[in-house]
Amino acid sequence: MAGLALAVIPVWADTGTGEDFQSWLVDLRQDALSRGISEATLETSLKDLQPVERVVELDRRQPEFVDTFLNYLDRRVNDKRIRAGRERLAAHRALLRDIQSEYGIPPQYLVAFWGLETNYGATMGHHPVLAALATLAFEGRRGEFFRNELLEALAILDAGHISAEAMQGSWAGAMGQMQFMPSTFRAYAVDADGDGRKDLWNGLPDALASAANYLSSLGWKNGEMWGREVRLPAGFDWSEARMDNRKTVKDWAALGVRRADGRPLPRSDLEGAILLPQGYDGPAFLVYDNFLRIFTWNRSVNYALAVGLLADRLLGGPDLQTRRGMDNRRLSRDQALEIQLVLSREGLYDGALDGMLGSRTRAAIQTYQQRNDLPADGHPSPRLLEHMQSQGRVIKTGAAAQPAEGAEPARHM
Repeated sequence: MAGLALAVIPVWADTGTGEDFQSWLVDLRQDALSRGISEATLETSLKDLQPVERVVELDRRQPEFVDTFLNYLDRRVNDKRIRAGRERLAAHRALLRDIQSEYGIPPQYLVAFWGLETNYGATMGHHPVLAALATLAFEGRRGEFFRNELLEALAILDAGHISAEAMQGSWAGAMGQMQFMPSTFRAYAVDADGDGRKDLWNGLPDALASAANYLSSLGWKNGEMWGREVRLPAGFDWSEARMDNRKTVKDWAALGVRRADGRPLPRSDLEGAILLPQGYDGPAFLVYDNFLRIFTWNRSVNYALAVGLLADRLLGGPDLQTRRGMDNRRLSRDQALEIQLVLSREGLYDGALDGMLGSRTRAAIQTYQQRNDLPADGHPSPRLLEHMQSQGRVIKTGAAAQPAEGAEPARHM
């Protein structure tokens, strides 16, 4: 995006340490040999390996907009995906029942992950995993992480689970029906069909059982729901809505929280947190321990809510009951940066000025809202920016806001 995007440097250029890709590969090969990976595997897999400039472009590309929760949800939990998921539940009923018996993960959750990750296997990615991981490891932004993932991928090949040509996945190296990174594959993939290979691309029993094994290892609580949509009472303290503020269901009920249809919450000692993925006038959710397990799989609140809601819809659960009528405008990345700049100038935020609205930015927003008698939900929105503009706090230069004097320059994660 203009004003924020970095120029893409060809990945075969010098990295700043004087090494080129081929000498980097020599060092990688020695590392792989020290891990017990065979010469034969390395010769076959690394012989013609070249970096891919497109992978760097995708890694450095920032989205133009900070999308809303409702837009995110509508693209992923729609009628077509729900119908297809119900068909998969029926078609693979026996397999899913057997997996649940062994790992304790209900079928609807495994199918929901499958739907969210690859649209039930339809979009597993077409990038050669070795080349993608080598590119990201050599390029250096998160080099150590991707170098380890590349070594793990080589170990998968060495074990004979798949060929290098067939090891296709996302530009970031996620693989198979459930988009496992190589390290997750190595730790949790299982050979459920007993053919001697862990095939997460074409072996659906392996893919689903591996996902169940991973979720079980995260501490999934069989018999507990992930969460539910709720209604909040008038006068609710918006600062209570955060993932680290856990209360029992009984305690939330005592504060006036009710089910989405208006009925009382059950009298339960189960602990949960209130989340507002689209701010105080959007839908509210009471989420429990199994939500945290989903969140660990992919550390995105929107993703974790989408998995839980899709799982419910697969079993006939209702659509959101408090979803329309609120402000659903997206923030542009430049607008998100403008918000960070205001927060920085007012001494509320000292993180990266990058338009990436993470937990530190949201905490600063909440403090700003409290100081200005706004609903303190910590949610970044066009309405928040408009308030800042109305107070004369926003200063823009050109297409994008510029860092205030003394502020940290933008970094790209």
